[in-house]
Amino acid sequence: MYSRAETSRIRKEFWISFGQYMKPIRGASGFRVNWPNYKTGVKDIYFRMKAEQGFASVGIEICHSDEELQELFFDQFKVFKKLLTAELGEEWDWKLLVENEFGQRISKIEKVLNGVNVMDQNDWPAIISFLKPRIIALDAFWDNIKPGFEDF
Repeated sequence: MYSRAETSRIRKEFWISFGQYMKPIRGASGFRVNWPNYKTGVKDIYFRMKAEQGFASVGIEICHSDEELQELFFDQFKVFKKLLTAELGEEWDWKLLVENEFGQRISKIEKVLNGVNVMDQNDWPAIISFLKPRIIALDAFWDNIKPGFEDF
């Protein structure tokens, strides 16, 4: 078992390592990107990467407090589903109005890798290999469709 401080330290080390690994990679628009803290530039839409004990995930989270607007955003992403799937090269899970770890109702489009543990440095290459191509593909997708979300 790890103490809270040790868990926090190891997770921080992972994200620093991931950020350093991704630093030379520019975004689809040609600019530098802070990959671990990716900013979509659209309020209430986030690209989230998680590395936990037991899984890693990457996805789009729609966190608008108005559930009707959240559903509207989700439907807008559905319009671009074929483009997203083509960019990613795989199907992701689509979840409308689910509860997150903080008890908030959100919607998300995500891919999960089970069986990895961020606390085990031996799993870091597998986690990074999972996250890297997917966040790059999300960036390329977002570079094309972001204007469709800026007017909301």
